[in-house]
Amino acid sequence: MSWTIPFEMADQRPASPIECPMREKKEIDPVSPKKRPPHKGVGHRKRLREKFLRSGLSGFHDYEVIELLLTLATPLKDCKEMAKAAVKKFKTFRGVIDASPDELCKIKGIGPVNLFGIRLIKAASDRYLQERLVNKELLNNSKKLFEFLYHNKQDLKRESFTAIFLTAKNRVIAVETLFTGTLTSTSVYPREVVSAAMKHGAAALILAHNHPSGDPAPSRDDVILTERLLFACRIMGVAVQEHIIIGGNRYFSFADEGFIAKINTDYEKNERFD
Repeated sequence: MSWTIPFEMADQRPASPIECPMREKKEIDPVSPKKRPPHKGVGHRKRLREKFLRSGLSGFHDYEVIELLLTLATPLKDCKEMAKAAVKKFKTFRGVIDASPDELCKIKGIGPVNLFGIRLIKAASDRYLQERLVNKELLNNSKKLFEFLYHNKQDLKRESFTAIFLTAKNRVIAVETLFTGTLTSTSVYPREVVSAAMKHGAAALILAHNHPSGDPAPSRDDVILTERLLFACRIMGVAVQEHIIIGGNRYFSFADEGFIAKINTDYEKNERFD
């Protein structure tokens, strides 16, 4: 069978190879993504890493440590200026580490992705300190206990309530933040504290929360809460040994001030009259 081309389509036949004009080649961008010149800080970044591998953080400025953390999720940008800006805004290395993601993102160049390193180091150090405490005998005075808890509670913008769960021999089973609240208060439910103690098989508890205002003095609600928690735990055979309030770089100890002993005495009086 042969095919014929209608007269009206004759002009639409493809031109012969000789008649086809050469297609223009697209200009190739000489700076393609794969061949982009290195950012100006790449050599500096390498030197910082080599310096750390040689001698740790000895001799590092605070902003250089923050810079190293930012480089973990900022592969194609110099991080020095944003690190300096963060230290300037939050005053110290600790201030930067403790800053909230929203606060950090107000620094030019820092965003939800590249603050990864800063958030990671804070979370990793929290876990490290907690795991160091697990299975160890609990610190035997409020000052040392405060120094341990201070790392978790300092500079928090909201109240949080933490429990340290203990064995009968006073060894730490776990450390857990049970409740987080607002700037001025948090809702703590005795039933959930008791439930957490049962889950961990705890024989005793140490309780702690922070006052973002910086004043660790207990409110009337703090005293009432401590009494309710101690009563609820004792009914279930769990002793509350301490309740510490942290405010700024100070603390209030319910045990040191005689509150724990008094509440225990009140509980025993009530128990005799039941």
